Amino acid sequence: MKGTADRRAIALGAAAALFLLACGVAVTGLQAAEVRRVVDVIVVSDAITPPIGEYIVKNIKQAAESRAEAIVIQLDTPGGLDLSMRDIIKELLNAPVPVVVYVSPSGARAASAGVLITISAHVAAMAPGTNIGAAHPVAMGFGKADETMMEKVENDAVAYGRGIADQKGRNADWIEDAIRKSVSVTAEEALKLKVIDVIAEDLNRLLDKIDGREVKIASGTRALKTKGAEINRKEMGFREKVLITISNPNIAFILFLLGLAGLYFEFSSPGVIVPGIIGGISLILAFFAFQTLPVNYAGILLILFAVILFIAEIKVVSHGVLTIGGVVSLVLGSIMLFESPDPALRVSWNVLVPAVTIVSLFFIGVISIAVRAQMRKVVTGGEGMIGADGVAVSDVHESGKVLIRGEYWNAFSKAPIEKGRKVAVVGIKELNVEVEERS
Repeated sequence: MKGTADRRAIALGAAAALFLLACGVAVTGLQAAEVRRVVDVIVVSDAITPPIGEYIVKNIKQAAESRAEAIVIQLDTPGGLDLSMRDIIKELLNAPVPVVVYVSPSGARAASAGVLITISAHVAAMAPGTNIGAAHPVAMGFGKADETMMEKVENDAVAYGRGIADQKGRNADWIEDAIRKSVSVTAEEALKLKVIDVIAEDLNRLLDKIDGREVKIASGTRALKTKGAEINRKEMGFREKVLITISNPNIAFILFLLGLAGLYFEFSSPGVIVPGIIGGISLILAFFAFQTLPVNYAGILLILFAVILFIAEIKVVSHGVLTIGGVVSLVLGSIMLFESPDPALRVSWNVLVPAVTIVSLFFIGVISIAVRAQMRKVVTGGEGMIGADGVAVSDVHESGKVLIRGEYWNAFSKAPIEKGRKVAVVGIKELNVEVEERS
């Protein structure tokens, strides 16, 4: 009996040890799972365009799928398109994961569309030396805006901004001033005015400061646990970089001009092939970019009209009038191409002036070569023989022989020409050349 009791005690002890070991492993696993908290970080340092909007929305969804503690959008933007801004804000307001918009680094700004994106976040933060504001909607195009329409646009923007501010507990009055009066403030002033939630010198300090803060997401209230979290910096993929790059107005403008120049060169000199390929690819990329930018189609038509005038100059002798008209049309079309008053969505003068100058010189150069080729004297065939010099190798009158350009020809002349005298061709009749003596 004693042996049986001992065996039972040993078995119970072993079972207890295994149980405690399993509990320890489970606790350790839970602690490890609890310790490994991840915060996704993306950087947006560009105008707000459809590719940027797509990039932000995609990363918010990925952060939710990977169960990240939060996603930080490091923002530096001069503004951008209203539709793209609203797509981003819609995602922010309904995000299933906490979103932190951090205007950083020092010297960065959240202007225009960037203001409303910042205040839409669950946590709005700024670095020292940054600024936020100047969100007044602006008229598109070069004409005078209709006052009634501009009032409607402004009121709509104010209502939209105040609605977001009220939902996020931010200063709605300041948001209205930023829209109506284009006011802009520093990070320190924004914190005092309750436009943002926190100022942080860098990303690590930001995560420390917002740790424990409660935010409302789509599924309810969540307390942020960001202190000591692992930072997962997500770089843009190749596709996103390409789309964002060609959506830059300066790049799109250069691609458009390069495409037109390439196709013009291919059509004027068929068979070269390479300029046609480059021109076709450039035009396709340019038209893709135009879909994401506020394009004025009058500007496109003016640039196309300029190319037509350059082509016409080759066909019609206008003594330069068509070329001048083409250059003027090219300049006007380039200025009007993008109709946004936002500098971030217009072609920079530092790009426009050199590009238009180079393209104009290119077209003028091609036109000059083509015109000179048309006016050049014919040097082959019957017409090329007229005026050619030679020497009589026999007496020439009603018949004779002459040597012209290393070839012997049957010749005749109106006046007798002695052998050895220099002659010039004045006409051709069948295979006989008419010559006259060269004085």
